[in-house]
Amino acid sequence: MSELVTGEAVALELRPAKLPSRALAVLLDLVLAVVAYVVVMMVLAVSTASLDEAAQLALSIATFLLVLVGGPIAVETLSHGRSLGKLAFGLRVVRDDGGPIRFRHALVRGAIGVMEILMTFGVVACIASLVSARGRRLGDVFAGTLVVRERIPAARTGFVPPPPPWLAGRFAGLDLSAVPDGLWLAVRQYLTRMQQLDPRVSAGMAQRLAADLAERTGTPVPGDLPPAAFLAAVVHERQSREARQAFGGGGGVPSDGFAPPMAAPSAQPVAAPAAQPVTAPAAPSMAHGSTPRPPQAPLAPASAPPREESPAADRPVTGFAPPA
Repeated sequence: MSELVTGEAVALELRPAKLPSRALAVLLDLVLAVVAYVVVMMVLAVSTASLDEAAQLALSIATFLLVLVGGPIAVETLSHGRSLGKLAFGLRVVRDDGGPIRFRHALVRGAIGVMEILMTFGVVACIASLVSARGRRLGDVFAGTLVVRERIPAARTGFVPPPPPWLAGRFAGLDLSAVPDGLWLAVRQYLTRMQQLDPRVSAGMAQRLAADLAERTGTPVPGDLPPAAFLAAVVHERQSREARQAFGGGGGVPSDGFAPPMAAPSAQPVAAPAAQPVTAPAAPSMAHGSTPRPPQAPLAPASAPPREESPAADRPVTGFAPPA
């Protein structure tokens, strides 16, 4: 896997796409573009049947340029490098520094693609991709772009070192709503890899990132803190706020973002239901001439088992009474 390095010396883990996946993506895009071109030409042939041959030829050339050349350029520009074929195979066109492409990048790729893909049936593009270390064709070289893979296994997130304990909660009142996600990502990447950088480069990056963060938050960097410690403390404060919000907002969650386990409720004794008297069933009606039985008294409730009497004072602990 080759890594792209930005101007701030931060390595981006982007995997360049291989030639087979790129070829299949281009083939799918070409099939869709040719189908659209044939449909448009059929409509134009019916609607412009009364025109002369010169006008029909001009319309054919214009349709070719708009559909087969302008169509892919417009799609890549609007989708930021994701055409239908690239979206199907998990690919994307990005700049050399990892950022999204713009219209000029898509225009250069599309204009040169007419020569190296359409006119040569992809032979020039395949040779250029095989020769290039990152698999780039001529359009990527002149446009300053790269086709990368987006569907890759999720890697383990780098460990962000925590700030010193005496900095915990110092920036609790800081307004972090104006800090963009890109700046948070740059700060996290720097904190996870600052030990791998040259000390001078690391110090310069920390100062620039701290200045950008202070400008977004409206609070200057404290003079008694190193820039790296300031960055770590602010990132820790943001993580603590997100943890408090995720774990139910507010009141009982400590600053580290983890709530203590709740104590189980104490078991209350349950009173046994009172015993209900059981009555005997009513005697059936007697036939004529039979001697009636006296009514039976209701049955008394079952008495509780006799409790053990406490041993007498003169009874020894062995349980046997002395002879009289």
